[in-house]
Amino acid sequence: MASITYSLCVVSQLPTKPLSPAPATSALTWHGRRLYRHGVPHRVLSGAVHYFRVHPGLWRDRIRRLADLGLNTIDTYVAWNFHQPREGAAPVFDGWRDVERFIRTAGEEGLDVIVRPGPYICAEWSNGGLPSWLTGRDIAVRSSDPGFTSAVGRWFDELVPRIAALQAAEGGPVVAVQVENEFGSFGDDHAYLRWNRDALTARGIRELLFTADGPTDLMLDGGALPGTLTAVTLGSRPDAARRLLAARRPDEPFVVAEFWNGWFDHWGRRHHVRGVESAVSTLRDIVADGGSVSLYMAHGGTNFGLWAGANEHEGRLRPVVTSYDSDAPVAEDGSLTAKFHAVREVLGAQGPVRSPARMPTLPPARVPLAHRADLLPGLRATAAPTTTGPRPASFERLGLDAGMVLHTAHPRIPPGEHRLVLTDVRDRALVLADGDLLGVADPDGPELSVRGTGDAVRLEILVENLGRVNYGPGIGRHKGLLGPVLLDRRIVQGWDSTPLALQEWSATELAGAAAAGPATTHAGVAVATFDVGTPADTFLALPGSGRGLLWVNGFLLGRYWEIGPQVTLYCPAPLLRVGENTVTVLELERLGAVLELRDRPELGPPEEYVEEFG
Repeated sequence: MASITYSLCVVSQLPTKPLSPAPATSALTWHGRRLYRHGVPHRVLSGAVHYFRVHPGLWRDRIRRLADLGLNTIDTYVAWNFHQPREGAAPVFDGWRDVERFIRTAGEEGLDVIVRPGPYICAEWSNGGLPSWLTGRDIAVRSSDPGFTSAVGRWFDELVPRIAALQAAEGGPVVAVQVENEFGSFGDDHAYLRWNRDALTARGIRELLFTADGPTDLMLDGGALPGTLTAVTLGSRPDAARRLLAARRPDEPFVVAEFWNGWFDHWGRRHHVRGVESAVSTLRDIVADGGSVSLYMAHGGTNFGLWAGANEHEGRLRPVVTSYDSDAPVAEDGSLTAKFHAVREVLGAQGPVRSPARMPTLPPARVPLAHRADLLPGLRATAAPTTTGPRPASFERLGLDAGMVLHTAHPRIPPGEHRLVLTDVRDRALVLADGDLLGVADPDGPELSVRGTGDAVRLEILVENLGRVNYGPGIGRHKGLLGPVLLDRRIVQGWDSTPLALQEWSATELAGAAAAGPATTHAGVAVATFDVGTPADTFLALPGSGRGLLWVNGFLLGRYWEIGPQVTLYCPAPLLRVGENTVTVLELERLGAVLELRDRPELGPPEEYVEEFG
């Protein structure tokens, strides 16, 4: 999904060579502006749902709800960094990362599957799905740079044969595979696009291949390939997009690979919604005259852990919230919304709705939060080995994808007040001198004041990565203290840098952090426990707390932040157990007194999002 704004402009095109339909062995073919499935006229009615945003225990439930919506297909991205977060480690394809099981489950529910393997996916996912160990190198990402394509080739060696074995030609549900992702919004390296397509076919993909780009000449010039079906991504004005594609590809069917029927949220903004009538009126225009569509999102799910990405707007970072509800027809918790029923009517669904309107929830409750340890002692109790050098080590140098880094130096500061400047901090830092908080520094406010006595001061800077950029030229941008720390005009040198891989913490690390008491400040590690008879969904809130992370039974649910819009964190039933359940909170600024269990989500004050749709 591309975070872009554009207007449509149809211009005349030079005559183009007629394009060939998909290979005869593929389930989906096209001819005369019509799509066929095994020779029968067909319309793809698809919905996006990402296995990495849904607990595996709920995969079948959510897929079944999309079938109830009237869809005949689902599509999913594949997030490379979710499978291979560490350089040199073999990609993982079991448990939550068992994308093959997800695809087979969709087939068992009677649905076709479209796979979008990237390697870049955007999706408001950290780094657009690219591993930070790769983008941290001096290479040109998403290009024919051998440093990039060789790494992608090794990843495809692991991934693509798994998809190929599940193709319709092999008796599986996969009927189409996307070549890269909205490449025309990024660059114009056609050699790379051809390499990507050839890399798929060389590893066994025989089903329909397609590209997907915004419906402008600029984007289609950069992202379309001769001989490969061209699909578009849009939120509005499908008629103009249909005319543009007909002018450029007169024999191809109209396929909208992403119809943005909702939108995602950023911290500190309002909760984006799209009105039901606005969404369904555009959907009607898309599917008219045999048009095919994929709803983005049909079910959004959750950015569990620290996988939420970030966007840049006018030079400022806008981190994406933990929820990926996206105002989709099937809500984050599986609820069937008014949009669900309206979309179902447009799609002409005839069968019964098998799924309940809502999943069961725990009764509301308020549970005391026990403050166990202060922030830095709690973090130090679980810290990895420290790297020492004249300058602070970046996340990339430390091999750290997400989480925090604690930097420590001992500069001698003359008596009086002095300026302390973090010249390039990505993204947010707590700064302490001899244990006292000096303040918070970020790119908008990098300067603080520190008082010296003539002696050495223990200067500690805790840097938090708020999300890696998922769209545009900022993909792969490094995190941490990237520029020098200045004391007045003098550079502070001699740093110990300690990585804090919070996303990888287990119950052991959490228990160690909580045991590092006593608690004497307003921030740090807190614990709450509650008993459950029968596990069910719940929505967790921390009234009075400021900003931090929350774990449930050792699983990192995600980030919370009082600036909103999101107030509650969705906790699916499979994360809970019969008997005692433990919630661990790492609060960075101000810890409240209670944890609330609610029976409804609160995603913040709504705002009709019209930038992409109007």
